[in-house]
Amino acid sequence: MTGKVLVILLALCAVSAGLSMYYLQVYGYYYEVEPRPGQDVTLVPQGGDRAEVIAYEGFQAIDADSSPIRYRACFTTPLDLDALSAAYTPVENPEPLTAPAWFECYDAGGIDEALKSGRARAYLGAKNVHYGVDRIVAVTEAGRGYAWHVLNNCGQKAYDGTVVGEECPARPEN
Repeated sequence: MTGKVLVILLALCAVSAGLSMYYLQVYGYYYEVEPRPGQDVTLVPQGGDRAEVIAYEGFQAIDADSSPIRYRACFTTPLDLDALSAAYTPVENPEPLTAPAWFECYDAGGIDEALKSGRARAYLGAKNVHYGVDRIVAVTEAGRGYAWHVLNNCGQKAYDGTVVGEECPARPEN
């Protein structure tokens, strides 16, 4: 009898732990980013270092303090792809990161398909928004825009333990 009770107790603990981990990964750490009109969507000009604001509206974003690459955003822009490509730094082979299903405006699979088919283009939104993390902004032909964070070369080295080298800035102390 005590064996059955222990097995049931162990199974309940395992299910409870699994549900808690799922909740924390999908819902628990995320928060909505408060829009800052005229500051939310930026792109880095070709040959430049400082990002500049582009025209946008309908901005929505989520982020989490638990990881620098959990940022996701959606917006619309009146700018066309040719004008953006002529002025801003393109990103080669971008890979949109997934977002929680409840953040409905952002579909990583759809964004990836649009990028691969040429219906969308990706640009560098900002360098080092956090140490070793860049913001990528993709815009579709229809004017829908999406943003996410990725590890840059310095971030990949810093987080995998490789010697960073002189080309990367010093990592800030926390």
